[in-house]
Amino acid sequence: MSRLKLRWSLPALRHLDQIGAYIAQDNPDAADRVVARIITAVDNLRSLPAMGRIGRIKGTREYVFADIPYVVAYRVKPETIEIAAIFHAAKRWPQQLD
Repeated sequence: MSRLKLRWSLPALRHLDQIGAYIAQDNPDAADRVVARIITAVDNLRSLPAMGRIGRIKGTREYVFADIPYVVAYRVKPETIEIAAIFHAAKRWPQQLD
């Protein structure tokens, strides 16, 4: 299978920025590692879009990290992976994503 295109939603980009900024308050190096870990995992979805589980929100899938407390919600389109949101694993999820 060829690699799918990747599209980040504006909310997902904001979430990534907020995650990095929050962690950087205490540990800038850890913030860089966490953000890089998320970006690497998202890039891997381009080759293995079914890697994540079926999502809680209809039409989505979720990539759950074993080593950091975050979940990436995404949609698989015919030629594109759309990153919809990134949530802390302990956070209450919305009923739908934009």
